[in-house]
Amino acid sequence: MNFVSTRHAAPAASLSQALAAGLAPDGGLYVPEVRPQPQAWSTRGSLAANAEAVLAPYFAGDALQPDLSALCEQAFTFPAPLVPLSTPQDHVLELFHGPTAAFKDFGARFLAASLSRLQRDQSRPLTIVVATSGDTGAAVAAAFHRLPGIRVVVLYPDGRVSPRQAHQLGCFGDNIHTLRVAGSFDDCQAMVKQALGDEELQKQVPLSSANSISLGRWLPQMSYYADAALNHHAATGEVLNLVVPTGNLGNAMAAVLARGMGLPIGQIALATNANAVLPRFFHGAAYSPATSVATLANAMDVGAPSNFERLRWLFGEDDVALRGAFRSESVDDAAIQEVISRRYAEAGEVFCPHTATAVHLLEQLRAEGVQGHWAVAATAHPAKFESVVEPLIGRPLEVPAALAALLERPAKAEPCAPEYAALREVLLG
Repeated sequence: MNFVSTRHAAPAASLSQALAAGLAPDGGLYVPEVRPQPQAWSTRGSLAANAEAVLAPYFAGDALQPDLSALCEQAFTFPAPLVPLSTPQDHVLELFHGPTAAFKDFGARFLAASLSRLQRDQSRPLTIVVATSGDTGAAVAAAFHRLPGIRVVVLYPDGRVSPRQAHQLGCFGDNIHTLRVAGSFDDCQAMVKQALGDEELQKQVPLSSANSISLGRWLPQMSYYADAALNHHAATGEVLNLVVPTGNLGNAMAAVLARGMGLPIGQIALATNANAVLPRFFHGAAYSPATSVATLANAMDVGAPSNFERLRWLFGEDDVALRGAFRSESVDDAAIQEVISRRYAEAGEVFCPHTATAVHLLEQLRAEGVQGHWAVAATAHPAKFESVVEPLIGRPLEVPAALAALLERPAKAEPCAPEYAALREVLLG
């Protein structure tokens, strides 16, 4: 299968070429040239086996096709359990059991395993440049840490991530270079995109991306939705509807792509924090990126979601059809706090701020009479946000062992101006 740009001004690329490039030459995002046809599915048992089945059409004919099984076995080594909630027919899809306690561990590990297998000029290291609003950077750093021939440069908005997230971002060292940018995530993302589009820079420093704009992050994220939906359907005969907390839209787009392949996924609702660019669009306004604002759900503090290009591509640029296909709502900090506090008091359930946005939207849907079996995507372990969660539930949170090990390491991040010239200097250094 080949992949083309959402902006239609770049040549088609193989999967391996698209993975290595990160961003298409015209600044667009790579998407499948031909979408796989929907088909009948049955569970293959393990998460890795279900991942291999879902990803197989996209790897067909590529140099990485013979490695697909090994890639899945290497990346999907921890579970993504679908756990019942206290409310009937409601579930939480726990995506935080990886090494950095966030859903992004899945895609980051798959991308790292893929890039490490691609043939390239070993005399010049490949630099992965990645912007993060909180969780992406640590997942990418953990996945690529000490991989030969690869350097990672992580940019995060200084003061806009939780203390434990900041520590994770700076605790790796070696081939991981962390920059704390005096700006917003949108500034970081714009700097990364400019670097990836800088042809003169690329001649001196081969670059790729590990943000959700990368196919190597986006495609494997279908796997846990496929696994949950297939196993749930096998056990109950019911399709699984999803509420996905979203910022840059990559995680939600993975669910959308999986549903389009015929997997037993029903409705998909998109929960955002106070950065309401997507809800405004879905409520009828023109799509208009905005300056992001800081919230308790900081990993979703995105004012210009890159994957909106992919969502529009999926619907043939038909905004009317797109608006009719999804429900999207904004959840402010007060509502996030109320959900965390109340659900713990009522049922002992503990959610991170991002997951709480999705729980709030699910409660809203249920109040409106929406039926069916639903799952909330739990994108991060609540212990990563102890300064938010612990005061609301009145007790300390147990820290997962992998996260605790990272927090014991020394951490360092260099200050960086929110200007492309500052990043370019680092990349050339």
